[in-house]
Amino acid sequence: MDVFIVPIFLALDAFAVSICIGVFLKKVSRLQSLRVSFSFGFFQFFMPVIGWFAACYFRKYIENIDHWIAFGLLAFIGVNMIREAVKCEKSGEDEISKRGGDPTKGLILFLLAVATSIDAMAAGIAFAVIDVNIWIPAIVAGLSTFLLSLFGILCGGKLGKKFGDRIQIIGGLVLIGMGIKILIEHMFF
Repeated sequence: MDVFIVPIFLALDAFAVSICIGVFLKKVSRLQSLRVSFSFGFFQFFMPVIGWFAACYFRKYIENIDHWIAFGLLAFIGVNMIREAVKCEKSGEDEISKRGGDPTKGLILFLLAVATSIDAMAAGIAFAVIDVNIWIPAIVAGLSTFLLSLFGILCGGKLGKKFGDRIQIIGGLVLIGMGIKILIEHMFF
């Protein structure tokens, strides 16, 4: 049962970040929604596999820093989202090119995909420790993340159109909050 439930819960971070991306963009194309969904789904599939295989060799190193990496990436991107929203609100700019580029491309998308899937790598380590075959949970994680991310970015786009740059500030705060949540979970639980 955990083989199916854990991967779906792991997809919720990517769902939340997808909403934030949609809010940032306001108008989301099919290509952008597919890029985000595929990237997040791929990393949620691939990271548990990496964690599972690395469990024997690097477990003590990964467990000590994974939460700090996720926190740093999410906080950095969240602060930038807030900064861009405030800047755009003051200047009245609304075009993606004037807002720092398309977050569904390049380094930002890669960093978001990694940040939201680090906990999936930790789950892969846990599955290795309890001797569970990694392929079924990895496939469930990838597919559920793809679908939730697709839904999230489309919903976020509608919210962004309706509420403008102010909701982008909330999105940035959500990303920072997710990073803090990851830190708290790893430090106290």
